[in-house]
Amino acid sequence: MHSEIGLYGHSSRRHCLATRAAQPICIRLTSPGLLLLFVSLTGIGFAIGAINVWSIAIAEHHEQDMLSGIIPAAFSTGSFLGGLVYGRRTWSRTTADRLIIVSAAFLAGWLPLATQPAPFAATAAVTVPGAFLTVVVACAYVTTDALAPAGRTSEAYAWLILSIGVGQSAGTALAGRLAEQTLASAALPAAGAAFALTVLLAARRQLHPAGHRPRG
Repeated sequence: MHSEIGLYGHSSRRHCLATRAAQPICIRLTSPGLLLLFVSLTGIGFAIGAINVWSIAIAEHHEQDMLSGIIPAAFSTGSFLGGLVYGRRTWSRTTADRLIIVSAAFLAGWLPLATQPAPFAATAAVTVPGAFLTVVVACAYVTTDALAPAGRTSEAYAWLILSIGVGQSAGTALAGRLAEQTLASAALPAAGAAFALTVLLAARRQLHPAGHRPRG
């Protein structure tokens, strides 16, 4: 995720607020499922923001400046490869169920960082959550499309982007304050992912389109 996500989302939010008096589109998007989905995505963004700062902190800790670029690059590479694999397969479960499953995998992928691995191991480790990031975002888009009111899909997408951007900003800010505490900063991405998964689990039934009864 890049800063453009936040800029685009902020622009769309301003447009939404400016036109609210004529057409209350913001209110129409606040279905329980969409709201909870967007809240969960702030946790995903939080993890992204935290890992970017953590990579700088670990580079300084090990006095290897190149780690500040290599670790985010490994994360992005994992994301690219995960997207390729996901796109080449056919899935039987609903998109909402896949979103929860891959969010759990996204969380699990961050846990090894809490052990404060060596630079090479840390670089390899971040490819795992990276591989699931693209799938999480893809499932989030499809879920948004299914839940958004007719004619409001583009606006719902803007809120999705904004949610990730807000979380990313929060993750960056908090990770910056905890940069000198290596264990705490390493745990932040997992904390963001855990928040996202918790919200998604609580919202499981609301994430399915009307008329669909989830299993379980």
